[in-house]
Amino acid sequence: MLFQISAIYAAIIAVGVLVLSNIVSANRGRTGISVHHGDDQRLALAIRRHGNLVENAALALLLLALCEARGMPGWGLHALGLVLVASRIVHAIGLDAANPMQPLRIAGGVGTQLMLLASATYLLWSQL
Repeated sequence: MLFQISAIYAAIIAVGVLVLSNIVSANRGRTGISVHHGDDQRLALAIRRHGNLVENAALALLLLALCEARGMPGWGLHALGLVLVASRIVHAIGLDAANPMQPLRIAGGVGTQLMLLASATYLLWSQL
């Protein structure tokens, strides 16, 4: 069966997307704002947390699945998947408009970029 390992991380990320989406919806209900954020900082932050996960997870999960299809060992796939999930969690926690240099935000962004770079490197290397 294909994509057994990457499917685990896709499911975990999907739960994260649903949680963050529902937080956005709750904030929209609280404010009565249906489009954009209307200068409500809590709503703006919830929108960015959700959007940032969606923006980064799509490519990361695609690369993870391609690594699995290309034959990356299970330990490598789990390492990449765990880095992705952990990075996205700490990034969402650390995202703070008042403190753009918050260490968790930086760690999450760097972790995600390292996961993307490692996946892309493996895909290019395994083609040789």
